[in-house]
Amino acid sequence: MLEVTNLSAGYGDIVAIRDFSFSVNAGEILTFIGANGAGKSTTLMAIMGLVKQNSGSIVLSGEDITDLPVEARIEHGIAIVPEGRRIFPDLTVRENLVVGGHSVSKHILEQGIETVFGYFGRLDERADQLAGSLSGGEQQMLAMGRALISQPKLLLVDELSLGLMPKIVDECYVVLRELNKNGMAIILVEQNTERALDVANNVCVLEAGNPGFSGSVAEISKDDTLLNTLLGH
Repeated sequence: MLEVTNLSAGYGDIVAIRDFSFSVNAGEILTFIGANGAGKSTTLMAIMGLVKQNSGSIVLSGEDITDLPVEARIEHGIAIVPEGRRIFPDLTVRENLVVGGHSVSKHILEQGIETVFGYFGRLDERADQLAGSLSGGEQQMLAMGRALISQPKLLLVDELSLGLMPKIVDECYVVLRELNKNGMAIILVEQNTERALDVANNVCVLEAGNPGFSGSVAEISKDDTLLNTLLGH
């Protein structure tokens, strides 16, 4: 689904990630693990085309999208659930979802909204409520729903559990598993390493912008030293 080769990206003269290569297939979840500032979120933003890419290539479903603008990447099947949610607080829940479907037909938009309401019943109940009046957990559900409206092939999720109650996190992860089960490729940045390893198929470790260990979660599970290091034990 996605093949990233020797990716380097950053902000101005600051290089946040260097020569990072990885791939993710349909129906797989890849998680990035690393300390704050390691380059995890920057990598997601580079895939989305939201930060400057200095070198490397990004290939989605066999097509090179390295030089495509954000809008074109969305049309090619990438969507992001950004850190901090970034919903539109002065728009209703439904209006936020409509914004997420700006690049799709009216039929797909309505179908997408129905699907999102099926995943998140709370959003259905609050469809005409201003998004800014929702709880933090409901706003995260809305951010996820907005990303799903375009029916992406690849979903980028940045800090899903940050600042949320465990019950809400559980609900969001149920949806994430269901999407994955239905064949969606997912790249996950998650501060809760244990939770990330529980849901992911593969993992890439970043250390100050440099790629470290890369492999399957099954491999990690067999290496107690590595596992304990990643979990901070």
